Amino acid sequence: MNDLRFDRDFECTYGAIADVAPGIRRIVARNPGKFTFTGTGTYIIGKGQVAVIDAGPDIPEHIDALLAALDGEEITHQLITHTHIDHSPAAAAVKERTGAPTYGFGPHGAGRFDPGKAVEAGGDMDFAPDNQVRDGDILEAGGFTFECVHTPGHTSNHICYALSEAKALFTGDHVMGWSTTVVSPPDGDMAAYMDSLELLLARDDAIYYPTHAGPIADPHPYVRALIKHRQEREIQIIDCLGRGVRRIADMVGDMYADLDPALIPAARRSVFAHIIAMAERGEIACDGDLEAGAEFRKAG
Repeated sequence: MNDLRFDRDFECTYGAIADVAPGIRRIVARNPGKFTFTGTGTYIIGKGQVAVIDAGPDIPEHIDALLAALDGEEITHQLITHTHIDHSPAAAAVKERTGAPTYGFGPHGAGRFDPGKAVEAGGDMDFAPDNQVRDGDILEAGGFTFECVHTPGHTSNHICYALSEAKALFTGDHVMGWSTTVVSPPDGDMAAYMDSLELLLARDDAIYYPTHAGPIADPHPYVRALIKHRQEREIQIIDCLGRGVRRIADMVGDMYADLDPALIPAARRSVFAHIIAMAERGEIACDGDLEAGAEFRKAG
């Protein structure tokens, strides 16, 4: 039995700055939803000269509140974890009004696709960082030190930022305490996601700050539970195939109990991501191209 437990005990006041920890503040955008929980949390690191992590969606109310809260302070860095429309679009307005440069792995799909390719709905295709960062890069910002940790899976350009002085990792959507992470092909990659979870287990970060909801104070057991959860999904897929359930649409109905109908498309994409990874390992096969609508079978 997996011991994965979600923490949805999180409250916020939209437009208000909250002190999260010494040197760390947060303001939450009013964009609640099935995939954003209460909304996008924009983090502010430092005082006077500050770094902003995930400026958020292009909502004028949120941008105005963020900049009003930082009146008299200088944004020296805008750090972007990845380029979904709830994370990066506000960075353009913040830069226009303050001159604050952006940092990120690259444009949407940069880890897998050519620049400008419309990879998926929900991608911020307008974002291109002023400064590209790579795994292991070190950024100095306002007296703080950030290590860039490339964690592809949710998106190919996903970066976590480790705040060395606090042993804190800002995990974007890679690890969230309120929910599992959506992994949706073609840019989402389940094999890469699992590797990126294993990567976190090799680190000694003491606390995680996801972009949605509250912190994860004991991260390693939680990450291990996420890995086990994904492994159990693959066991379910093999079980479905063994019982003659060969299409993803039928597997989702079999695997997910009492699923909100609004989440069925995401669940289908997640199952497909698992099947792609399992096919790459030689465990699953299909006739013809590996597509979401195919009929699958156990290989061999």
